[in-house]
Amino acid sequence: MIDWKHFKSGTDIRGVAIDGVAGEPLDLTDDVVETMARAFAAWLSEKTGKPTASLSVSVGRDSRLSGPRLRDAVCRGLVKSGVTVKECGLASTPAMFMSTLDLPCDGAIQLTASHHPFHRNGLKFFRPTGGLEGTDIAAILKLCEKGDFTDAEGGSCTPTDYMPQYAKRLRDLICEGVNADDYDHPLGGFRIVVDAGNGAGGFYANDVLAPLGADITGSQFLDPDGRFPNHIPNPEDADAMRSVCEATVNAGADLGVIFDTDVDRAGCVGADGREINRNRLVALAAAIALENAPKGSTVVTDSVTSDGLKSFIEDTLGGKHCRFKRGYKNVINEAIRLCDAGEYAPLAIETSGHAALKENYFLDDGAYLSTRILIKAACLRREGKTLSDLIASLKEPVEGKELRFGIKAADFRAYGTDVLTKLEAFAADNGWKVADDSAEGVRISFPADAGNGWALLRLSVHDPVMPMNIESDEEGGCLVIASKLRGFMEQFDELDCSKMAAYLA
Repeated sequence: MIDWKHFKSGTDIRGVAIDGVAGEPLDLTDDVVETMARAFAAWLSEKTGKPTASLSVSVGRDSRLSGPRLRDAVCRGLVKSGVTVKECGLASTPAMFMSTLDLPCDGAIQLTASHHPFHRNGLKFFRPTGGLEGTDIAAILKLCEKGDFTDAEGGSCTPTDYMPQYAKRLRDLICEGVNADDYDHPLGGFRIVVDAGNGAGGFYANDVLAPLGADITGSQFLDPDGRFPNHIPNPEDADAMRSVCEATVNAGADLGVIFDTDVDRAGCVGADGREINRNRLVALAAAIALENAPKGSTVVTDSVTSDGLKSFIEDTLGGKHCRFKRGYKNVINEAIRLCDAGEYAPLAIETSGHAALKENYFLDDGAYLSTRILIKAACLRREGKTLSDLIASLKEPVEGKELRFGIKAADFRAYGTDVLTKLEAFAADNGWKVADDSAEGVRISFPADAGNGWALLRLSVHDPVMPMNIESDEEGGCLVIASKLRGFMEQFDELDCSKMAAYLA
């Protein structure tokens, strides 16, 4: 008996696609994936009002070893349902959304598990209106459970080379945005290092930057390799960032760009080898997004952004900063909600590197973000300035730390909620300020004599875990803040506080 619900991972489907890893048995079998494709066709038929035999769906994949097998299973399932399939081969996740508009298609499926280990994979779904919500994924998996599908005639699968069209769109944006004297080569004189991590992002160096005159010498790991032999393709991974920083400096490059496996996230590196990531990336993206926006426009971020970032967005850029729940889809949906309510929000961005601009369908697209950054870099060069100058006034924390507390209670959500309620009271008893703009968890500000920073304790969206993020404006401040909270955390028998104890040891 298949437990279909366990495949749901937020707004995606995820599972194990390669056998052999201890404790993680293969569950994305050919039959399971074919059923998922048929369920998507049935769901899409209901949403569009079209019979499945009148639907068209594009299918792409990242560089994972299991990608070709899953692609074949998806295409079989769709064809059995009568769907016209446009098989796009190796592609980025954002490109698969754009394929619904450009080809066009009624829907799209991308086979990816983002930065997760090589043996895992998954399915991500799109309509021309955007990516599916968690409730949509639940509905598709419910259809899988029923398994009541009708075969239809006329289904077909045609190889479709879409990525060149997507790359041309990005090239055109750069040409128009820079408007250089040599219009067709606006990146002449720029040296840009791209690190694709052996994922799907190699096209950005070869098909976007090089044709525009950029020197891509020093770019690395552009060839797709689902074993990810060099480093995890993840801008949040310390080893990955260290690698692209070194490559940028060694090449004498003006800029480094790093993507995750399926290119929906990005990070950058300045010419000095310093990361433009997390708060610095948010600040840079905000400066670009707010430049031509109405004064007071809103930038929506996740909840773990720094106090200095808030000041930069509001005091330096003249915008408004809205902290919201972690999860890129949560941040994007909040920006859309604000826009619908009449509050202009041109940017939704997570510190993980997911960035979605209103001008680009609120699509989290690492290649599009990098494109906008490169346009700005080229324009600044005319003024003798760099991207670092744009965010020079950003006040950054001296140090930061994340601790994770496992919840052993059966009803972990209720238990975690109780911890948060009591933490708010504990902070008040100690005279510490609790932020009034946190959409999740409890964020506490600590004065100079108590760590000089802040801590945010929240409940994970899906897992029995309470992450605590700490930042301080002085060296050793995170340890002080953690010590102030240790006694409170350790009173809860169903919380695993071992990580905090080890940190303070």
